[in-house]
Amino acid sequence: MRENARALRGAIGLAIVCGVCAGTAAAELRAGKAAARITPAAGVPMGSSYGLTISTGVHDDLYAKALALESGEARVAIVACDLISLRPALVVELRREVERVTGLSADRIMLHATHTHCGPQMHSLFLNLIGGEAARMGEKYRAELPGKVAEAVRLALADLQPARAWWGIGREEHVSFNRRFLMKDGWVVMNPNPRSPDLARAVSGIDPAVPVLYFDSPDGKPLATWVNFAMHPAIAGGPAFSADYPGRLAATLAKIKGPQMLTLFTMGTAGDVNHLDVTAKDQERGQRQVERVGEILAADVIRTYSSLRPIRDTTLRFRRTRLRLPPREYSVAELEEARRNFPQYGARGGPPFLDVVKAWRVMESAELAGAPLEADVQAMSLGDEVAWVGLPGEIFVDLGKALKNASPFAFTIVSGMSASGTISYVPTRVAFPQGSYEVISSRVAPGGGEALIEAAAALLYDMYRARERR
Repeated sequence: MRENARALRGAIGLAIVCGVCAGTAAAELRAGKAAARITPAAGVPMGSSYGLTISTGVHDDLYAKALALESGEARVAIVACDLISLRPALVVELRREVERVTGLSADRIMLHATHTHCGPQMHSLFLNLIGGEAARMGEKYRAELPGKVAEAVRLALADLQPARAWWGIGREEHVSFNRRFLMKDGWVVMNPNPRSPDLARAVSGIDPAVPVLYFDSPDGKPLATWVNFAMHPAIAGGPAFSADYPGRLAATLAKIKGPQMLTLFTMGTAGDVNHLDVTAKDQERGQRQVERVGEILAADVIRTYSSLRPIRDTTLRFRRTRLRLPPREYSVAELEEARRNFPQYGARGGPPFLDVVKAWRVMESAELAGAPLEADVQAMSLGDEVAWVGLPGEIFVDLGKALKNASPFAFTIVSGMSASGTISYVPTRVAFPQGSYEVISSRVAPGGGEALIEAAAALLYDMYRARERR
């Protein structure tokens, strides 16, 4: 425990020292937007976290959506991809290709995965289990993705035009639920059986905030809406590709603001939050529930449009830092067991699912060979009111709320599945002794989530104080 504590202090110190310092004096804000279709062909494997399903078609298209912002000499790009995750190695490739095509530095590119569970499978371990033509198609899709994302950013930069920026915060308390429940026997279970008599209570809550960042032209033409919400896009299910509720949200807002407006969605800190209400008697499922949730959130955004606040100071700042987080420990016996269990996943009579979850985590931890787990934190801001943060992995909701409360900015968007790419689940320190799926999955040692939040808070304060140094 003491070694972990020292390692975490070292990680935090690195974050404070190594933040990229940049910014401009207030200047005209320009915004550009673009979307590139990234829907795979039928036959590409589906990408729920442990997905081995072969897709049969498309319910609705997937996109890489890019929002470019420019103020004075500062330029940034925010990209949201309808994918379950962006692995760290893929993030490196995406940043490199965007920089090659556009000249935009990696420090100024914030990548996100919306975390739809109905996107393509791109992890080589799972593609190898599937094998055959489907695996080949999956690898080909992954190889072509950087070019498509870079093209979206190029088009967004080419679209830069004078813009106004506005912010507001909606609220939605009725569609998201904490999925970790304390049972009467003392165990914590993810999504226990509905209306089980053994339920005691949820161990935490949700984040009902619906942050909205809106951009329009000086004459009021809609350009882009950025929506953030802390809930897994894991509703749709089935063998057809789908952007899940963020896709329905975007389609609904397009009916109100027009198809020319880009709706960019990023998932908040929803590591322990999803759409399942295990206390309800009945609940819609599949695409009907996707439509319901997407349209409810769209209604929240539409209400928020009427109370948006203008952003007067459009000074654009950005920071990026890298942490070295202590990884989860494992024994030689656990590694041997993992190597036996994982290849049997999906086979008849294979190991229990949670054994596969642990196997994947142990095998990835073994690849580090005891080295720290490297993870980026990114932060950007407009003036002294608005900031956004990109964090890697599926961050527990209480960590995100703590960062919002710590932020000096009046409006702070906190997105998971971002920055340097997924590092799997990032629980709170207190969640580790509770166990269950998310904790078994986590690659970071207890305290890693708090280290990410402290590093992000340091970047936010550095940007906020930069106003006095301008």
